Amino acid sequence: MSKLPHISSRECINALKKAGFQVVSQTGSHIKLRRDEPYAQVIVNETRELAAGTLRAILRQTGISVEAFNDLLND
Repeated sequence: MSKLPHISSRECINALKKAGFQVVSQTGSHIKLRRDEPYAQVIVNETRELAAGTLRAILRQTGISVEAFNDLLND
């Protein structure tokens, strides 16, 4: 099992874009991303560093494993 990376919200959003997500809207510091196939929607709070629990919740909501997410970050 891979460890969760310590990343900013911008790095998280860029990795999610590589996984097929698109920015739908933004209200203040909350950015909404959506993917159509398979459908998933997630809200990422714009911060310098995402907390581990927040990142884990984002990955759970999107259905992306930690290993796959690390691969997206390294691409």
